[in-house]
Amino acid sequence: MTNTIQDITQDANLILLIGSNPEEAHPVFGMQIRQAVQRGAHLLVADPRDIDLSQKADIHLKLKPGTNVAFVNGMMHIIIEEGLQNQEFIDERTENYEELKKLTASYTAERTAEICGIDPQQLREAARLYATAGNSAILYCLGVTEHTSGTEGVMSLANLAMLCGMIGRPGTGVNPIRGQNNVQGACDMGADPDKFPGYQKITDPKVFEKFEKAWGTKLNPNPGTKATQCFHKMMTGDIKGLFIFGEDPVRTDPDTNHVIHALQSLDFFVIDELFMTETAKYADVILPGRSYAEKEGTFTNTERRVQRVRKAVEIEGNTMADTDIFTEIMNRMGYPQPKLTPAQIMDEIASVTPSFAGISHERLDSEEVDGRGLQWPCTGKDHPGTRIMHVGKFARGKGLFQPAEYRASCELPDDEYPLVMMTGRILYHYNACAMTDKTEGINEIAPEAFIELNTADAEKYGIADGEMIGISSRRSEISARARVSDKTRPGETWMPFHYLKAGANWLTSAALDSISATPEYKVCAIKVRKLSPEETEAAEASARATLA
Repeated sequence: MTNTIQDITQDANLILLIGSNPEEAHPVFGMQIRQAVQRGAHLLVADPRDIDLSQKADIHLKLKPGTNVAFVNGMMHIIIEEGLQNQEFIDERTENYEELKKLTASYTAERTAEICGIDPQQLREAARLYATAGNSAILYCLGVTEHTSGTEGVMSLANLAMLCGMIGRPGTGVNPIRGQNNVQGACDMGADPDKFPGYQKITDPKVFEKFEKAWGTKLNPNPGTKATQCFHKMMTGDIKGLFIFGEDPVRTDPDTNHVIHALQSLDFFVIDELFMTETAKYADVILPGRSYAEKEGTFTNTERRVQRVRKAVEIEGNTMADTDIFTEIMNRMGYPQPKLTPAQIMDEIASVTPSFAGISHERLDSEEVDGRGLQWPCTGKDHPGTRIMHVGKFARGKGLFQPAEYRASCELPDDEYPLVMMTGRILYHYNACAMTDKTEGINEIAPEAFIELNTADAEKYGIADGEMIGISSRRSEISARARVSDKTRPGETWMPFHYLKAGANWLTSAALDSISATPEYKVCAIKVRKLSPEETEAAEASARATLA
């Protein structure tokens, strides 16, 4: 996020919420967005479904799934056509504007509306509102990124913000809402296969030399493999061993059968886990890890805020902190490592990561910070942290417009599979249900998977609300309960991905974004059918067994 949560919900005159349902997926933030609207902020919602916040929006642009790039290009076309762009900002702080202008010239309101399935007049009104509101903030989530054009969708949003000068100021910016408590922190610490901590590229010779010296060993100069690309390499034998911690891809990755086949192809598979997850069942060795409440450290939240996590409980048994497990494995593999405390590890992070140079446990625990944490970049011990990024200038100097053409999703409906399925989160469950489906009260509220089906489609296929139905894609078939409404448009469906037995990821496509390798969870082609009495009885029994 370029800005802070408080900054967006208190200082923005307009919020463009695209590909995100925060009241279900990020409920505290969602409540704050609702409060921002109550105090007078305009709200634009761009989402294929009717979400609760769309009822509070000035305009709800109910886009066809997978058309985000076209939508943003259309917004920019209108802004340029009507002279609403911030030309001073463009001239002083950006480059490649002429290419953006050239590419967006063909995205007229009428053409864009046809691609996206929306009203061209509403598109014009939304573009005008965003460009003229004064302080306009963009909030996006997985509805933007989980497409084969997801990275281009994010770049397009950055183009829109720069076009109107909506960056580097309070109440503006381009702000991804992270879906889990430390996703930002994992990225910051070098989870990308071509970066060291702090997004320092391994291809930079000075950076590479610095880390070899700091870690006292020769490093591999070649980029690694992105997580979603590992599964294919497991089946080809290019990857023979795997170590997973804190991940349950059998539930959360697309095309579950493909994931299981890949794990079974490994010579050796070890997992560091808290529970016997679906993925853990395929492991050769399970190392007992610790939960957030059983260890010390930090989490970095969606607004780049590094906050302390303190050990709250002691448990019996032979569990170990992840860092101690890693240290022990390194020692046994011949790379001598001392056992460091979490505070010492943070000091090492600060020593090699310029954006974390001023962050330490000592400082995070001090009265100066008083529990609020510090936002990176925090470049020195006296640096207060950075609330708003790109003030005055961009990290690269001038902001680069990177225009992108709209590309259709990889798997579109056809005669055999005539419906589009999208996936997402519900309020009551969290990600792979590793913990929430062990909570009796939650299971009473949200016990089983379901599929949202449009009223017209339900009538067409003779399906009643609450009926168990068959759902299939080119990869698998499952049974789930139908929820009939007009939340989605005709031809479009939606499922939560949390559940296993009737989980959406048995159906989803393994098509990947060509840049980030993010799966296209949000668009796959399916068909639905009525079940026979015998199939219905079996599906109902399975649902009861899952709850039990």
